[in-house]
Amino acid sequence: MLSRIFRPLQGKGPSLLPRITRTLSSYTSSTLWLLTGRSMSTASEFKQAPHKLLVIPGPIEVTDEVLFANAHPSVSHMSAEFVPILGDSIRMTREVVLTKTGQPFLISGSGTLGWDQVSANLVEPGEHALVLNTGYFGDSFADCLQTYGAQVDQIRADFGATVNIADVEKALKEKKYKVVTITHVDTSTAVLSNPKAVAEVVKKVSPDTLVILDAVCAVASEEIQMDAWGIDVVVTASQKGLGAPPGLSIVVVSQKALQVWTWLPIMKAYESGSAAYFATPPVNLIYAYHESLLQITKSSLSLEDRLKLHRETSHRIKSAAQDLGLSLVPVDPSASANGMSAIYCPEGVKASDLLPAFLEKGVIVATGLAARKDLYFRIGHMGVTAVNNERGDVDQIIRVMQEVITEAVGRKS
Repeated sequence: MLSRIFRPLQGKGPSLLPRITRTLSSYTSSTLWLLTGRSMSTASEFKQAPHKLLVIPGPIEVTDEVLFANAHPSVSHMSAEFVPILGDSIRMTREVVLTKTGQPFLISGSGTLGWDQVSANLVEPGEHALVLNTGYFGDSFADCLQTYGAQVDQIRADFGATVNIADVEKALKEKKYKVVTITHVDTSTAVLSNPKAVAEVVKKVSPDTLVILDAVCAVASEEIQMDAWGIDVVVTASQKGLGAPPGLSIVVVSQKALQVWTWLPIMKAYESGSAAYFATPPVNLIYAYHESLLQITKSSLSLEDRLKLHRETSHRIKSAAQDLGLSLVPVDPSASANGMSAIYCPEGVKASDLLPAFLEKGVIVATGLAARKDLYFRIGHMGVTAVNNERGDVDQIIRVMQEVITEAVGRKS
């Protein structure tokens, strides 16, 4: 093909064409596409460029297939080609959170937009909301509800702990709440709440109250049984356990909670096989999300297998940290997330000092959040990092953590 492209150069000099051919042979297929107007790669051929390992608690590493799907040529969001992609994505989203009747909403935006959808659609000004606060993201959900006029009460857990279920029951008996919100995994602390236990108390004491699960950092890395547990709304996003690039707000709403949601006619239209319009959906991102859902719901690994691998990965990384003498932020090991770890720094060492050392060794981790942000660091280990052992991500995380911590402690001694 290269000879055909540069045939006009033949005869212009005996060595010119071979030199050009050798140079272009080293180019990537995407570069050749720019030069020739022809795609030189397929999904099976595509490989991501070498890069540092991204193991913050989202965005996370994505598979080659998902990234390739994100590069799908632009198509109309009203086209017959796109309609089944969005329709199938809606159906597969139900499979991930184990609901048969819940209505998924896939909308351009971050996970934070899910708070707005809940606040705007389910809570009228003056109605009461109870926020179970296990960290930074409980504070933020409360702020959002208050912005929309809700009267918000909070039950605050101690740092690194979960809310006491007895306190939830007491609050529900004292006041009528329209919604109770739970942060399944607070990304700031890696604390894992027990939404099943909370939903049971709500059903017993205040069955009309809606149970809202902020599962942005939990879907596809923690067990969620929306129907069986009685969860009314699951709020999540594309860039964490669901293994797609950031930019897609995903909310699943029970029939009990489903009222007049702006996007409801749009979702129903695409799922039924026809297009509808309210605003332009993120077409390419939905192609990527669709590919990730196929890997989660249609591969040889069941959802149960994937969750088991997340638990095993979590145990490996947390054990390696503890072997280094480090402590975990969650005070109860049974209430510690499986998709991420929050780890206290060695005494006298700041997280802001550790991050550059991780980065220099090819691994990107995160500091803590808010006032304690320099006291601990966070590692995300969800999605392909946890599920595909052949990549060696977990081995690399542990090796680099051992090197970084050993060197940091050595400098302090």
